Amino acid sequence: MLYSEKVMNHFHNPRNVGEIENPSGVGEVGNARCGDIMKVYISVKDDIITDVKFKTFGCGAAIATSSIATELIKGKNVKEALMLSNKAVIEALDGLPPIKLHCSVLAEEAVKAAIFDYYKKNNIIIDEENLPEKCKACGSCCQTLDDKEK
Repeated sequence: MLYSEKVMNHFHNPRNVGEIENPSGVGEVGNARCGDIMKVYISVKDDIITDVKFKTFGCGAAIATSSIATELIKGKNVKEALMLSNKAVIEALDGLPPIKLHCSVLAEEAVKAAIFDYYKKNNIIIDEENLPEKCKACGSCCQTLDDKEK
């Protein structure tokens, strides 16, 4: 398995590792098949993600995708962060081996779970108006939103 230089850099020198005390939102996701678990913490002020941290239990690709995902959303507004896709994570890392693509999906899902938690904690109604076009068409995001509201 060959990893890009960026994957190796984020694995050996992950950015934004840790927890945020009193986070605005927390998202945790896992993959039972491979055992990876990702937890993302966000701080939001005036609709901007001012800080983001992660804790990941998993392989090098899981750590690298978590690290790059935090860099991709830090400083963005919440709707922009919801636009994060696993494809964007893969591109930012200059690719992943096919057997490790699921790690990029987990990173996307962890970020979205943290944002949904932020919405819930702040009584922000999760409806079509709060979502970017990508999320409106996604199907799985809408299912996740429906589940979070119950």
